[in-house]
Amino acid sequence: MENANIMDINRILDESRDLGCSDLHFTAGLPPIVRLHGSLRKLSGYPDCTEPIIVNIINQITSIKHKNQISKGLDTDFSYTSAAGFRHRVNVYRQRGYHAVAIRLLRDDIPTLQDLNHPQIIADFAMKPRGLVLVTGPTGSGKSTTLAAMIDYINRQRNCHILTVEDPIEYVHTHKQAMVNQREIGQDVDSFSGSLRAALREDPDVILVGEMRDFETISAAVTAAETGHLVFSTLHTTGAAETIDRIIDVFPPHSQGQIRAQLGGNLVGVISQTLVPTADGKGRCAALEIMARTDAIGAMIREGKIHQIPSTIATGKKDGMFTLDQDLARLVRMGKITDEVARSRCKDVSEYRRFLEMG
Repeated sequence: MENANIMDINRILDESRDLGCSDLHFTAGLPPIVRLHGSLRKLSGYPDCTEPIIVNIINQITSIKHKNQISKGLDTDFSYTSAAGFRHRVNVYRQRGYHAVAIRLLRDDIPTLQDLNHPQIIADFAMKPRGLVLVTGPTGSGKSTTLAAMIDYINRQRNCHILTVEDPIEYVHTHKQAMVNQREIGQDVDSFSGSLRAALREDPDVILVGEMRDFETISAAVTAAETGHLVFSTLHTTGAAETIDRIIDVFPPHSQGQIRAQLGGNLVGVISQTLVPTADGKGRCAALEIMARTDAIGAMIREGKIHQIPSTIATGKKDGMFTLDQDLARLVRMGKITDEVARSRCKDVSEYRRFLEMG
């Protein structure tokens, strides 16, 4: 390397992509770190990062606007397209007085629901004329990929207007049967809640809100679903019951009855997912929990009997529902994942065991 303070970000991104990594990190005192099949490892052949090296990396990928934000010490999110034409989601932050960079490598192709081995009910959710569909799970659980596949499914099947609001745009959709307009926070619009209010004047049929972060966004998303739009969004929750509780808890006590009534009537379904390592050690697959709003579940939400929802999901096979523990048991029986991994991810070991033995 001619200059000890220079690493070529495009070369490193290409190398990480060739290995099949999902994320790339630059932090002081370590060489570039990648996440491969869920585990962190060092990229060989590179020196430990210093502050000048990291600042140079940041300068290679940022615009003047983002440089200004970073110079103020603010956490900064943006997208970056590499020299090879691949897109990335970038976060620049500070730790112990130094800069650090986290980069998510985005797929160029949009996987289909079939590619993801998702059940038919997810396609059914995507074809509903109106209502609220939530995809939930921890960071890095594949929520954006599932949403992109659902939006692509609608795009292929329906003549409609799809409007997305994302921070930043992760998957780029081309117009197929549908017209797709994608707006990026900070570039096209200031905030999720503001863009949602504006969206209702933009004649959409389908709205994707990247994340329901606050009261204003949740409130606007529920209203949009109630006024005849199909709305998709994400939450960092780990199951259907927890998701509904989280939404209701955001509202002040005097409004909780109203939001329960709205959700009870307008929720289409909740897809909760987590990525688990496959038995062959060559990748990860999604384990899901799926709740569809039936009349019984709608009544439970309205009446505040959220604690009854998990057992209703477990017995709701005819409506396409299943719990995470049921899906983990299914993946073990198929030989896709190991019993040890399933036990470490399940919500209730005895329930998981019961489903495994039931077949």
